[in-house]
Amino acid sequence: MHEPHLSLHQLVKVFRDGSGSETRAVDGISLDINKGEFVTLLGPSGCGKTTTLRMIAGFEQPTDGEIRVKGKNINPVPPFERNMPMVFQSYALFPHLTIFDNIAYGLKLRKADREVIRNEVAVASQMVNLVGLEKRYPGELSGGQQQRVALARALVLKPEIILFDEPLSNLDAKLRIQTRTEIKRVQHMLGITTIYVTHDQSEALSMSDKIVVMNNGKIMQVGPPEDVYNHPADSFVADFIGNANFLESQVVSVGEDGVIVSIGGKEFTVDKDRAYEGVSSGDDVYVTVKPEALEISRGSGELTGRVDVNSFVGAVTEYKVEFDGQFLTVVHPNTGESVTLFQMDEEVAIHLRPEYCRIYPR
Repeated sequence: MHEPHLSLHQLVKVFRDGSGSETRAVDGISLDINKGEFVTLLGPSGCGKTTTLRMIAGFEQPTDGEIRVKGKNINPVPPFERNMPMVFQSYALFPHLTIFDNIAYGLKLRKADREVIRNEVAVASQMVNLVGLEKRYPGELSGGQQQRVALARALVLKPEIILFDEPLSNLDAKLRIQTRTEIKRVQHMLGITTIYVTHDQSEALSMSDKIVVMNNGKIMQVGPPEDVYNHPADSFVADFIGNANFLESQVVSVGEDGVIVSIGGKEFTVDKDRAYEGVSSGDDVYVTVKPEALEISRGSGELTGRVDVNSFVGAVTEYKVEFDGQFLTVVHPNTGESVTLFQMDEEVAIHLRPEYCRIYPR
């Protein structure tokens, strides 16, 4: 077994206010990250992901536990000696310095030779497509270009580990996609171990080798994007990652063929391995299914509902369908020459495929 590049061992961070009350921001998490991996800490605001990143960077001291790089405890090592540059959401560029001087800033602090600085800045500028902009100032660049300057400033330090704190939050949708592609391309090319913090599931799914889902200071699930998306460990992950529909249901029976559940008076059989351990007849449960795993049509289907809201968003139309006192989100692809658009208040059929369902205790 090879040693992890970075490992967190029972990491805890407790914040105390003036009144003596405590907030446990990070609650005993352990995680191994291999060399060259792109790992994303994903979760809602206040889940502990940014606090974890700040402890790795050295900006916060752990209350308990250890941060190890190649097996060595780095808790006492100050931030400037860790060689883990952080790319911030706000870019944190110096407005009075040129792009060249912003990128070269860390090398100048290290008293690198002038020729070395010139060469390294040229290489970093080439990697992130900033060639020709070196004499400009940050205020003369777009948000996406400024973020690439911040990335280049980190890359010239030749870090073994690079940290990102929600770096794309200030960019518009198209720039976000372009910049995340750029970050992933450069990371893959250089093989730098990367820890990336975001609350945006599409960013996490598209960029990561491994996703760490966090909530209330704890790790809920760790795995490759496709595994976390398709096999959520619990109802929180199912809801946060895939915006799953949660259908109130009851278990009719549990047998060799699977778990039979009742939804809206209809019975469906779900594979046993897609249900929680210990499921039994009579249990009140949630049956979860992702919006893209449902089909909507006119005519008859397993379930019947009424369109409450339709939202045309280009490639797909998102529907909120009222069914049996609950609301289902359904994603319908807009393909072919004629796009079928179901109108608000229209009666529609919903086709549910049990092979995409999962069962959680209610």
